[in-house]
Amino acid sequence: MTLKSILLKISFLIGAGILLSAPVCHADNFAFQPSVSMRGKPKYAPDFKSFDYVNPDAPKKGTLKQSAFGSFDTFNPFIINGIPPAGIGLMYDTLMKQSADEVFSLYGLIADGIFILPDNKGVAFHINPQARFSDNHPITAQDVAFSFQILQEKGVPTYRYYYQDVRHVEIINTHTIVFHFHPNTQNPELPFILGELPILPAHWWQDKDFTKTTLEKPVGSGPYQIDTFEVGRRITYKRLPHYWASNLNVNKGFYNFDTVVFEYYRDTTVAVEAFKAHEFDIRLENEAKKWAHFKTEQAVQDGQIKMTQFKHGMPSGMQGYVFNLRRPLFQDIRVRQALSLAFDFDWMNQNLFYGLYTRTTSFFDNSYLKAPLQPTLVEQTVWEQLPFQDVIRYQNPLPNTSYFPLRTRLKQALDLLKQAGWHVNNKGILVDKNQKPFTFDILFDAGNSATWERVTLPYIAQLKRLGIQANIRSIDSIQYKNRLDSFEYDMIVGVWGQSLSPGNEQRYFWGSSSARQNGSMNYSGIENPVIDALIEKIIQADTAEKLTASTQALDRALQNMYIVIPHWYSPYNRFIYWHEIQMPEQTPLKGVNPMTWWKKQFF
Repeated sequence: MTLKSILLKISFLIGAGILLSAPVCHADNFAFQPSVSMRGKPKYAPDFKSFDYVNPDAPKKGTLKQSAFGSFDTFNPFIINGIPPAGIGLMYDTLMKQSADEVFSLYGLIADGIFILPDNKGVAFHINPQARFSDNHPITAQDVAFSFQILQEKGVPTYRYYYQDVRHVEIINTHTIVFHFHPNTQNPELPFILGELPILPAHWWQDKDFTKTTLEKPVGSGPYQIDTFEVGRRITYKRLPHYWASNLNVNKGFYNFDTVVFEYYRDTTVAVEAFKAHEFDIRLENEAKKWAHFKTEQAVQDGQIKMTQFKHGMPSGMQGYVFNLRRPLFQDIRVRQALSLAFDFDWMNQNLFYGLYTRTTSFFDNSYLKAPLQPTLVEQTVWEQLPFQDVIRYQNPLPNTSYFPLRTRLKQALDLLKQAGWHVNNKGILVDKNQKPFTFDILFDAGNSATWERVTLPYIAQLKRLGIQANIRSIDSIQYKNRLDSFEYDMIVGVWGQSLSPGNEQRYFWGSSSARQNGSMNYSGIENPVIDALIEKIIQADTAEKLTASTQALDRALQNMYIVIPHWYSPYNRFIYWHEIQMPEQTPLKGVNPMTWWKKQFF
């Protein structure tokens, strides 16, 4: 269906009061609330003035400059094609807004009210009559319906996985819309996911192909619009002077810069030197070596450059070398376990990371969602309820061999490789029964390959001791994204962020249906019915206890599948910034947000 036909269909059905043949509801049936929480009551009362972790009186002026890497070739961030610029999210608001100091609560933004239908059969939103796009065009229920349908049909695969339990959408009137769920759907997170629906302007997209990349400046629904840009060099966003939501309680203390600029650099080394020259204002420092070296800079000693680390309470998620199970080379779990044993984190942490990191052992490290050594009684119940007979192996935690001496681990690795049909020939090369060598490539984006080569070369050296030849391959950002989207790689560094309220996104990360869906985040290509069943347990969990136990079970199963060689994590966000940058005193649960910072005024 074309964009124009979608719009014509929506326009016609608005007159009938329905979309997709939905039963007619009445707005009088909805007791709209300004906020909603997944667990218990929202922290903030309906009349709250601002979130606790912002400065509602922060001055609004100046320019915030940040760094970015690679390039961009499209201003449509919602499709699989192209690479959008850094900061493009500043152009789009969602129906409701999360608070950063609660697990999962939503407060009114474009939608000033939400009502969850009885028995979780659907959710209704009331659109704030004052809501406007950046061109001052009113935001209506038609725009919400359009956004939902076009993202689900033509957007990145994420949206299809998120919204697959929505049966149909009903437009009640200009400012009221209802999402009806499939019968018997057990998905308590779905109303909240829909509350985070980004809103796009139907009128602007009417005569455009949503699937194509474009550098035409789009109309947005958020606080900023694109001002100027130079592909591969920079992009500048300008705050809307007439942004309708600037005085809403959820936005007080946010968006304090008149302009936000992202300067593009070839690699991190060049970016660091540019920061020292004050060519941009803040740097999120993820490299331990650079963090340690910055402490010796004279500008830091003089107080011109500040260094601050903020402790957060979020799961670390997972970062690691990802096996592409679509490759025959990695389909044997003994091979994956062997290559995992060769990773020497302790040496890296001591010699490369200044001891600043902790080895990741869980997909939900740094949180109570991490699988304990032995399953709790509630988690055991989760396993017992699965419709599979042979799941006992997932319940038994594998021994943690990461702290064994490296020589011991390499011997174990060789034993596993022999069991899998590999042996070392008289030239010291690991080969299979057909004398084919064990060799593979590790693919990197050229923009950060220098950083990754530094930490990957020691790992490659250990693999060589097993007779394995691993090669580093660096390609430009556009090629890298294309190969990532089409799963054309042997191994990559993958990153999956996690929250304290996991849910539908797990289908997109690990679900069988996403394994062959181009553009998904199922980088490993895992297809496993036990994993799928555990994901559904998470999505259907109606209590915090069940959610925790189901997530721990999923974590245990994923660990046992050896789909990734875990890296490391830190429970801190480390920022380096110039002295004129100011920030609120309180750090919320989910970490700091530079959009709550401001520039000190000098007179």
